[in-house]
Amino acid sequence: MNPPTPLVNRPPRATASPTARLARLTAALLLAASAAGCAPLLLGGAVISGGLVATDRRTTGTQVEDQSIELKAASRVRALSTLGHVNVVSYNRVVLITGEVPSDKEKAEVQAAVAAVENVKTVVNELAVLGNSSVGSRSNDTLLGAKVKATLVDAKDVQAHAFKVVAERGNIYLMGRVTEREAARGADLARSVGGVQKVVRVFEILSEEELAALSRTAPAPAPRP
Repeated sequence: MNPPTPLVNRPPRATASPTARLARLTAALLLAASAAGCAPLLLGGAVISGGLVATDRRTTGTQVEDQSIELKAASRVRALSTLGHVNVVSYNRVVLITGEVPSDKEKAEVQAAVAAVENVKTVVNELAVLGNSSVGSRSNDTLLGAKVKATLVDAKDVQAHAFKVVAERGNIYLMGRVTEREAARGADLARSVGGVQKVVRVFEILSEEELAALSRTAPAPAPRP
């Protein structure tokens, strides 16, 4: 039997505030996504991804295609010279538009411009006809999105990497390729987070059989160094 480890007197550790812990969590999530080569494109909104390329339910080619769609859509929106605050996120060629524009006319123009991008399958237009959100509101959305993602990570009955979380004015948009069971559970978890005003599901629904087939064909994660 090994001898007991001697006790060493150490000064008490300072307890980080909830805000500090959340800030570290947000940084860790974004760093992990960036290190994996799949950091989401941020076009003024709060997008918390956290999915690794090796475990993403999209093919690698589709992930690259989604990034291309986002870049091209952003360019088209800028060309409109809209006065609004527009965010574009693509997942499996389904494009979510969030933010604010001054009029219904601009809302329709933005949708038409994004829909014209090559390889876009569907456009979900969640633009609000409102004044642009404040910097403070967008900062709150970043924290809220991080809280939702952390809640998904903590849950043991869902695969957090299957969800892309977009936060806008306290509303949470959930994207991903998930089963109906996962969609319902993910939405319930997001609703449980304080500060969430509404949860909008922007999912591609898979059958349990399709999910099982994806799991069998998914590439193995790269070995750790």
